[in-house]
Amino acid sequence: MTPGGAAEPPRPTAIGRFLAAGILPRIAVIVVGVPCLYLITRRGGVFFLGLVLLVILLGLREFYALMRSKGYRPFEPLGQAAAAAIAVYAWHQGIAVPLVLTSALLVIMVRELFRGELGHALGHMAVTVFGIMYVGWLGSHLVMLRQLPAASGAPDSVGAQMVFFAALVTWATDTGAYLAGIALGRHKLAPRISPKKTREGAVGGLVAAALVGWLCARGFAGFVTPLSGALLGLAAGVVGQLGDLVESLIKRDAGTKDTAELIPGHGGVLDRFDSLLFVVPVLYYWFRLVVV
Repeated sequence: MTPGGAAEPPRPTAIGRFLAAGILPRIAVIVVGVPCLYLITRRGGVFFLGLVLLVILLGLREFYALMRSKGYRPFEPLGQAAAAAIAVYAWHQGIAVPLVLTSALLVIMVRELFRGELGHALGHMAVTVFGIMYVGWLGSHLVMLRQLPAASGAPDSVGAQMVFFAALVTWATDTGAYLAGIALGRHKLAPRISPKKTREGAVGGLVAAALVGWLCARGFAGFVTPLSGALLGLAAGVVGQLGDLVESLIKRDAGTKDTAELIPGHGGVLDRFDSLLFVVPVLYYWFRLVVV
């Protein structure tokens, strides 16, 4: 009974909490999206490049929309062109990436001279370049990771396996944190940045990532030992959650909950791939230095 004599409302069951948190749309997206990603990644080539370009261009569009809501005016066509060029040249092992970055930076600064206004010039240029680096450059590491083994003479299939490994440990982190947070979450992780995230959820994400990394090594990822797979999964869990918090910080500053409503239960492309944008570069350089 409450102090006023009214009966306390019934506490939701565990199933009720999961349903209220929107688990069904998430399951639907996983059932459809994971097989598609598997087939395209395994095929590789221009098909995988096209998928990455789609993710980068949609994600960058969402980022620039967030910046416009803050009052900035990014040069979106130039940013999109630069991000796409980076991904394409990354497919060719990055020989012209410095040229693209340098050219984009110079053109953005010169273009600002002709805008016709002096206020917030630095902000307009900064958010344009940051979007290229955040979404375009980090996202291009998906292509670089897919191409990495073949460039060193290893079987092309190993590149697909590396992408699968990165994607699976990242999604394990997200799913483990989501489920543990709903079931066990009590203590806030970063309430000023993302009020719904909990410490219990973060731990659940790390455990899930380490377990999936171990399972991948025991299954298809023969390029790492089970111990290395678990440790890399754990590292990916840490980095992925930092990436999620960074995107939450950007959305919090822009005053919005999701970057878009494109993916049911997930928000926009940037909401779905924010963790992967952090995980893939870390794994790429690790595999490049240690494995390949």
